[in-house]
Amino acid sequence: MKNWDDTIVALASAPGVGALSILRISGPHAFAALSAIAPKANPDNRKSHSAFVSRIVHEGELLDEALVTLFKSPASFTGEDVVEIGLHGSPFIVQEVLKASLQSGCRLAGPGEFTQRAFLNRKLDLAQAEAVGDLIASESQAAHRAALHQLKGNLSREIQELRQQLIDFTALIELELDFGEEDVEFADRTQLNALVEEITLHIEKLLKSFATGQAVKNGIPVVIVGPPNAGKSTLLNALLEEEKAIVSPIAGTTRDVIEDKMVIDGIQFRFVDTAGLRETNDLVESIGISRTREQLDKAAFVLLLQGPDSEKNDVLVIEEEIQKKSLPYLKIQTKSDLRPQDAAAGFSLSAVTGEGMENLKNEIVHRAVDQQMLQSETSLITNLRHYEALSSTRKALDQVKVAIGDGLTGDLLATDIREALFHLGSITGEITVEDVLGSIFSRFCIGK
Repeated sequence: MKNWDDTIVALASAPGVGALSILRISGPHAFAALSAIAPKANPDNRKSHSAFVSRIVHEGELLDEALVTLFKSPASFTGEDVVEIGLHGSPFIVQEVLKASLQSGCRLAGPGEFTQRAFLNRKLDLAQAEAVGDLIASESQAAHRAALHQLKGNLSREIQELRQQLIDFTALIELELDFGEEDVEFADRTQLNALVEEITLHIEKLLKSFATGQAVKNGIPVVIVGPPNAGKSTLLNALLEEEKAIVSPIAGTTRDVIEDKMVIDGIQFRFVDTAGLRETNDLVESIGISRTREQLDKAAFVLLLQGPDSEKNDVLVIEEEIQKKSLPYLKIQTKSDLRPQDAAAGFSLSAVTGEGMENLKNEIVHRAVDQQMLQSETSLITNLRHYEALSSTRKALDQVKVAIGDGLTGDLLATDIREALFHLGSITGEITVEDVLGSIFSRFCIGK
């Protein structure tokens, strides 16, 4: 168990050699710890959010001249006194200053402990705290935008508004229970049913956004399939602009799944090159084909390639398999430099000459991404924990609607509404469980 009254220290920048390294100290004795390693810092007589150069010493030996920034409680990220020390980026200097800080009374911070303290001190709610981790991990403009949207509290405000509407009705139902013997009804059941319908509709929009949110956060998986020698590996290399996959005129060269990421129009895609789908007695190739089918189960979008030499029946079999899985896909005629253009053939390109490649990228963004969902004012749900809490909320609200329809008493209605309130409150942390907090913040890096 952590002691939240301790003063903690950690490296807040990436480890290794660099121009600068940032050491962060937070807690009730942060300024005393600074005074121990920088005797002339005099933090108590300086204003919050002030920065100054100070010598860092340990056991009488000068370690570095550093830029020190002070944040006085409660006007800091954690809500506590915070010191940030900008050191020259030598691993030796960092280790020595860390050692000196520990000897001055600090302890090493655990993963995510600075952000967890910000949550416990009500500087952030739980959804915002999780957005900090998402912001750090964002690898595309869309992921950055979604994390920043949540960090600003947009999702939290939506949840709190829904929750407050339920709380107001719950108060009326609870009032009925206090006057149970007088058979009065303060909460109009028709209005309650309309409210539950409205909140359920909003929650369903949030739940629907989860597929887009997960794709934006983790990258949209695009699987490239087709018969052998249809140009799948060549297309992957052309998209990534590097020789990622081995290209050969020999059918069946690709025996395993090859995957890499790229960003198109601010959205991250995970392109997966797969083994050509065909009947084969080759044991290794058959394993690769089996893995291709596994990748199709994980795909959000499929590129179905057909080369000049591809058998139409082979392509048709693959297309039917894609359609059975209800996957969105784009059928592409490859190697257009080796055959005359056929307007009826549909989308065509040459990965060798680059003809059609830009059009392909635009088409992938257009077809694989729900643009309406991305531009919606409703928040994107990117977190599985939030999705599960919203799903549980919807189930509880469904029970409220059934209870209203069956004419059940206020005490039973109140029980179902309280359950809905519990699940909504767990998203922002108004209702928390210690194990949940431990799981969330353990995934953060140390120093954040």
